Amino acid sequence: GLNRPNATLPPDRSGTGVLQMAAPQLRLVPRPLETPFVPQRLPIGRKLVETGAISPEQLVKALHLQRTHKAQLGEILVAEGWARSEQVQTALARQFGLPRAELSAPPPDRTLCAKKPALYWLQHGALPWKREGGAVLIATASPDRFDQLRQELADVMGPVRPVLADKAEIARATAQAMRPELARTASARVAPELSCRDRVLGLRLVPPLLFTGLLAGFALAPGLSFALLCLLAVALLWLFLTLKLLAAAVTLAMPRRDPTRLRPDTRRAQRPKVSVMVPLYREREIAGALIRRLARLTYPKSLLDLVLVLEEGDHVTREAIRGARLPSWIRVVEVPAHGRLTTKPRAMNYALDFCRGEIIGVWDAEDAPAPDQIERVVAHFATAPPDVACLQGVLDFYNPRTNWLARCFTAEYAALFRMILPGLARMRLVVPLGGTTVFVRRDRLEELGGWDAHNVTEDADLGVRLCRAGYRTEVIDTVTCEEANCRPLPWIKQRSRWLKGYLITYLVHMRNPLRLLRELGGRGFLSFQAFFLGTLSQFLLAPVLWSFWLVMLGLPHPAEALLPAPAIAALAVFFVAAELATMAIALIAVRRAGKAYLIPFIPSLIFYFPLGALAAYKALLELALAPFYWDKTRHGQAAAETDI
Repeated sequence: GLNRPNATLPPDRSGTGVLQMAAPQLRLVPRPLETPFVPQRLPIGRKLVETGAISPEQLVKALHLQRTHKAQLGEILVAEGWARSEQVQTALARQFGLPRAELSAPPPDRTLCAKKPALYWLQHGALPWKREGGAVLIATASPDRFDQLRQELADVMGPVRPVLADKAEIARATAQAMRPELARTASARVAPELSCRDRVLGLRLVPPLLFTGLLAGFALAPGLSFALLCLLAVALLWLFLTLKLLAAAVTLAMPRRDPTRLRPDTRRAQRPKVSVMVPLYREREIAGALIRRLARLTYPKSLLDLVLVLEEGDHVTREAIRGARLPSWIRVVEVPAHGRLTTKPRAMNYALDFCRGEIIGVWDAEDAPAPDQIERVVAHFATAPPDVACLQGVLDFYNPRTNWLARCFTAEYAALFRMILPGLARMRLVVPLGGTTVFVRRDRLEELGGWDAHNVTEDADLGVRLCRAGYRTEVIDTVTCEEANCRPLPWIKQRSRWLKGYLITYLVHMRNPLRLLRELGGRGFLSFQAFFLGTLSQFLLAPVLWSFWLVMLGLPHPAEALLPAPAIAALAVFFVAAELATMAIALIAVRRAGKAYLIPFIPSLIFYFPLGALAAYKALLELALAPFYWDKTRHGQAAAETDI
């Protein structure tokens, strides 16, 4: 009957479960008889040691890791393979004296679940199960934090009692119980004024209006119309080229930084949990290779949360991963159907609520990220200013030698990710993100409403919205290799989706030009125009630009009746100079990427980009007929040239 007021036990660092203490440190005083005795709860680590689930040495190692990991002890033990999830759950149940809940029999009461939003239950790792004995049983994965919820839940449900359930089991049960709400929210997270979901009619009218105006112009004044198109195409080309040259110059001028370099204080800080979503859809060929590549990541597994995002009814991918043994840090989230919309951004919006990390990343199905990529991302965020909300990694390809198309694709990507985007980021301009190797601070992503579920280039759109909100994107020097699209028809289909999305993104953000100017500032607004209009015009107006080759060949130009010969010659020279400048940027980029063997193929880019014109006209047709249709790229069509 003794108590020690105002005294605490020092932590047990031995891992043996035996608390060692010098006698003078312990002062005993009589415990008043009216004070009830509350036995101290034995730590879960000691319980696991006592039951033989782990060894004392493993407990010591796990406690040491916990000092620098933002993870619970049980998560560390399971991730390191020292204990099974079932053993940890059993120890927790004994530690807190709680019964285990089997949420499948019976399933959670949906009426009780509806007392709070789905996001509330997912954030707290809890869910109402059923009424029993005059109280509502609340399944929780963190019984040590249940008292923080007790009063709030009791206010809406009456008396509540905790029962123990696994975190993954609670997430699955929440997905089933709150299915309609979660599916509906995933389709409409972004604010209406920044989304394209309510502009179907307006988007569909753009192609016929453009076609009608073009047809009328050529019917009334064909020569004048073509001359005006020539001037417009060259003006937009000049705007785009100026932006690219400025970005490339800034990239070449800035010193290369080591993103793994940490300040002394951040070395001692706890590293955060990172969630990376990998959207999959009908990936029969790639699923096994993906899991093998993800297993090479060197970030602590207890801090990794890899989420494979599957669409409901995608039996192809489910069967492909069924045979693979997923480690504890890789799990599957299935996205329920909601109408006819099945896009990557909608799937990621849904999975976002199930992610557990402070940093949210995205990889594609065919990606092979650098093993230390997560360390670099975490280190960069730890030392970056608070306004840096997003990091974009470098995309490269693991099959550049497959054929000529793959070589040109690799050179194009090298120019974009190693020269253009880093310069735009350094100048604090809009950075149109790539669809993969993107990492965002979770709170910033949720503040912006995630991704626009209806935009087929959700990545570029997110880059614009980040800049509009005053946040910055930086490009980090960590590489993800993926599969270069090396067949003409799939290449055109993929590029048409990108161009359709760029056009949608441009139209959405230009809905209120004055507001866009105010939020981006003058430089940002001009760069937005240059990038998006320049990208679209170089493909849509490609035949107009090609007409200048006639001048270089000594042939008459269609606009020479309205434009002076010196003017046409000057425009032709500028067009050729722009082509040479584009090749020069690509040449420097492939050398920086360590792919000098691609240099002989750089001049052939003039035959590569015309494929984009076909893609652009397909994009216009789709915009009129199916603006939100996601033309999926099939992966697993080319073998990797190295072991990745």
